[in-house]
Amino acid sequence: MPPSPTLVIRNGTIIDGTGGDPYEADLAITDGKISAIGDDIPRGTEEIDARGKLVTPGFVDVHTHYDAQVTWSDRLSPSSWNGVTTILMGNCGVGFAPCHESQRDMLVKLMEGVEDIPEVVLTEGLPWNWHSFPDFLNALAARRYDVDIAAQVPHAALRVYVMGQRGADREPATAEDRRRMADLTREGLAAGALGFSTSRTLNHRTLDGKHIPTLRAEEAELTEIAHAMRESGKGWMQIVSDFEDQDGEFGLFRRLADASARPVTITLLQSDTRPDGWRDLLSQIKDANESGLRITGQIRSRPTSVLLGLELSQNPFMGRPSYKKIAHLPFPERLAALRDPAFRARILAEAFEGSRRGRRVENWDRMFPLGDPPDYEPSADKSVAARAAREGRTPEEVAYDLLLERDGKAILYLPVTNYAAGNLDVVREMIADPNTLLGLGDGGAHVGIMCDATATSYTLTHWTRDRVRGSLFPVSWIVKRLTADNANAIGLTDRGVLRAGLKADINILDYDRLRLRSPEIVYDLPAGGKRLVQRTEGFDATIVSGQVVYRNGEATGALPGRLVRG
Repeated sequence: MPPSPTLVIRNGTIIDGTGGDPYEADLAITDGKISAIGDDIPRGTEEIDARGKLVTPGFVDVHTHYDAQVTWSDRLSPSSWNGVTTILMGNCGVGFAPCHESQRDMLVKLMEGVEDIPEVVLTEGLPWNWHSFPDFLNALAARRYDVDIAAQVPHAALRVYVMGQRGADREPATAEDRRRMADLTREGLAAGALGFSTSRTLNHRTLDGKHIPTLRAEEAELTEIAHAMRESGKGWMQIVSDFEDQDGEFGLFRRLADASARPVTITLLQSDTRPDGWRDLLSQIKDANESGLRITGQIRSRPTSVLLGLELSQNPFMGRPSYKKIAHLPFPERLAALRDPAFRARILAEAFEGSRRGRRVENWDRMFPLGDPPDYEPSADKSVAARAAREGRTPEEVAYDLLLERDGKAILYLPVTNYAAGNLDVVREMIADPNTLLGLGDGGAHVGIMCDATATSYTLTHWTRDRVRGSLFPVSWIVKRLTADNANAIGLTDRGVLRAGLKADINILDYDRLRLRSPEIVYDLPAGGKRLVQRTEGFDATIVSGQVVYRNGEATGALPGRLVRG
């Protein structure tokens, strides 16, 4: 007689991750795997009544930066609060392994600049109980989590490890340098890395302005690494680029896909300066795939944005002399100063002092109150500039007063990419394209200016139910994009679909009640560091390997998540 199920989910509406039609059925879990789906399932040790609820696979997030958080925390929030049951980290070429002891500060400063994680948090929190990349994976394998985690070999750490200061200074790699980087990539893949990542964007630099070590890495260097991946037969290559020379860059990526015989995934966004460049890039991706290569564009389901607030890392007045004088004060003291009418008058009369890029925090016609629940697709009439015009005030006055709302915790929203036309029509095209993957949530990074790890919940709510400025997608199709498509893309074919024999990573959703709340600051990082988090209502349960890890948004204490090796 087969063993009794350890958990049975009764009466739920199954959305199985394949894109097929929803159907009502019971689902049994035994020993961490789905053991049956149907109507004749015996009683389980534990039962959940999911009548009127959606039962989906757990979401798979292929683009996170939890490389630090996994070393000190057993909870990968806010991703785990938003239905994610598997995360892939080590993206954009940054990470902490391999690493010589003398290079730790260098990698910390790089992560601080590229991914906006404060140096003091990393210095206090990282245990550095590893040296090689396999050491790093072994250290993680000894820990327990609320989700499964997987890693990639980061090019910047690899380059600095092999070349030292020459690598950091972006000198060309010698033949011996290239050979060692290829060998270490091969070693990382053999130890369980799910891929290799690199960055070629000017946006990635340390706080003192130094570019990421991989910025102009030569083709010979990347090709030798690609050959190592081909020999290993494992992993994908993840790349972020500015595409200033789009044909030249994409030609390189095609050659890398061919040399590696592995999938290549590249960041795909709409910029204001080249609003149709993303469409040209998708066309090139399509041509490459039709020729037998496998290249995907990683996309966001909403704009890349900067969140501005008095308690956050940036706000519209951060470049004004009077604000600089109080910026170091604890938040309550800063708030008291900002509420003073004389201080308000003084700061509003001042001009911004800083870089041209920094002045984006004064882009009033593209700045909006975020609200609760947050609105990530606001119309132009809701901007700070439009409101100021209606009220006969300056945009500075409006922004200042908005930021003081909610006891100084109000947030202004500044879309940076994917919003050139003031709506998300281009994002809809990106989501619908068969050569894209939903990702770029950046969980674990940019902790003081954004919280896009909740894009999983946003994708499900905005794009199947809530959008009023354009058409929607079927729920079952969006679930497939968040689950099976991403799992298959990174080679994890044991999850992403609700099917007997597969891993029991599952969400039970009260779809009608599903709603994102406004982001908020918490001070729970090492050294009392702050970060933005965001809760979502409507997750009745999130299950990892058959164990309920969250019930109605609250942790159960179960930590079945493990390191996943490729």
